[in-house]
Amino acid sequence: VQLQASGGGSVRSGGSLRLSCSVPRNSFNSDAFGWGRQAPGEQRREMVAGISEAGSTDYSWPVKGRFVVSRDNAKKTVYLQMNDLQPEDTGMYYCSVGRYVGGSYHAYLDSWGRGTLVTVSS
Repeated sequence: VQLQASGGGSVRSGGSLRLSCSVPRNSFNSDAFGWGRQAPGEQRREMVAGISEAGSTDYSWPVKGRFVVSRDNAKKTVYLQMNDLQPEDTGMYYCSVGRYVGGSYHAYLDSWGRGTLVTVSS
């Protein structure tokens, strides 16, 4: 299933955006999901947030307290509310489907979908 993140855009420092990811999987309710980002010029994708099938969440330290991940099982959609955005949050944001193992999120192979660009100016 090709995931597609949406909701990116250009904002100034301190602004907010809400990203969405529609996941048309029959197993949505039992899936975990993650959000990652790739900064311009970087090859590595950084995990920023994850949400378990039960709704438990975890965040990387740079976004903790500013980003909120949520899920709507009825709509089969995962969200990432991003507040107090800073220039270092600029990048392509992607969603993925996976599972938690030992408290850590692991994306399924090839589950990262198409990203949405977030640009934050100072």
